[in-house]
Amino acid sequence: MTRWLLLLAILLALTATAAPAPTPANSPMVARVSLNGPIGPAAAEYFDDASERAVADGAVAIVLQLNTPGGLSDSMRQIIAGMLASKVPVLAYVAPGGARAASAGTYILYAAQIAAMAPATHVGAATPVKLGGSTPMPLQKPDAGPAAASSSGKAAASEDAESNKVLNDSIAYIRSLAQLRGRDAAWAEQAVRGAATLTASEAAQKHVIDFVANDATDLLAKASGRRVQVDGETVTLQLADATVRDYAPGSRSRFLGIITNPTIAYLLLLAGIFGLGLEALHPGAMLPGIVGGIALLVGLYALQLLPVNYAGLALMALGIGLLVAEAVTPTVGVFGVGGLVSFVLGSMMLMNTGVPGYAVNLGVIGGIAVCAAGLLVLVVWLVFRSRRSLQVTGDDAMRSDVAELLEPVGDNNETWVLVRGERWRARCATALPSGARVRVVGREGLLLRVEPL
Repeated sequence: MTRWLLLLAILLALTATAAPAPTPANSPMVARVSLNGPIGPAAAEYFDDASERAVADGAVAIVLQLNTPGGLSDSMRQIIAGMLASKVPVLAYVAPGGARAASAGTYILYAAQIAAMAPATHVGAATPVKLGGSTPMPLQKPDAGPAAASSSGKAAASEDAESNKVLNDSIAYIRSLAQLRGRDAAWAEQAVRGAATLTASEAAQKHVIDFVANDATDLLAKASGRRVQVDGETVTLQLADATVRDYAPGSRSRFLGIITNPTIAYLLLLAGIFGLGLEALHPGAMLPGIVGGIALLVGLYALQLLPVNYAGLALMALGIGLLVAEAVTPTVGVFGVGGLVSFVLGSMMLMNTGVPGYAVNLGVIGGIAVCAAGLLVLVVWLVFRSRRSLQVTGDDAMRSDVAELLEPVGDNNETWVLVRGERWRARCATALPSGARVRVVGREGLLLRVEPL
């Protein structure tokens, strides 16, 4: 008995030694949401969903880690609206090293209660890009003379009115965020008006960000003790010993991220059109029609979330229509070449390439254009080959065929012949025996005219 008690005591001692130290029950939890890539509908939905889950899980703060070239204005404003309405403070952090918060990312950085950047990162270039491609109003230097001011005035007067409205609205928006968080509003205007940029250390010196942090632990340590405004109240951050929990995108956000990729949306649109086209040419096949219909609807849903140029979409539709017309009614390449040019131009114009990360891959467009050109060449070649080939049906095809007499030629110059496996009544001006071979030279109704070989 003593031996068993001793063994049990040893096992309990080993278990107590190997067990990890329990996490303090009062250790705060900080949620980390990472936005990598262009800011779009998927990113906005991901942030909204992740922040709601984090607050429900008891997070005391949200670290919004940024690495983005920019994106869509509507999605950016949706994210910022969620940040401003958040019940917990949001710490925007540009990381890892080499990352950037350009264009829309600059606005998001300004909207956060705490803004920080990792070393070797940069921020700025927040000039809005209009779908039509208008050039933004240039920033006038403070030391510019009267001539420069006059030149600037003439340039401003010639600017498109809507472009000025977009620019001024963006400037007012980022200045309001700068004033809300006590950051440099003058540089914010330069970033919008003149696409100015700053490195992490320069941004800290100009009070564009609060500090430079090496990693998430350093970020929480430096943010701890600072007083920020959250939901109209001033709170003091206590994050030095907080644990960080990552919140990954949900299935819906991942699905949106896939289909709102401009290249994927473009391919879905083409797959839908060609699938429905195959179903129309081969009724009852079912599979092309079902797959094409689903792909077309998903592609159209993605397009309505993206900065689509409808002139480009119309050119694509015209190009596909002309290519189909060339295949159905060959015009020796006239419809085909026009359709190919229209399709390529429409594909290049389809997305607003001025918005960072929202352009269709040119390699995909080039590959599809080459395939369409190859199909066009094949159709034209088949048309020319068919014109040079011998007739296989009708009187022209039967003329010059060789036939065999089944009976001798009678006194009325008529007999029966076998041609192409069929019995025909024939007339021959020359008397010939049965089995002789003759050539068909014409047809009169159901009577063939033949002559000896």
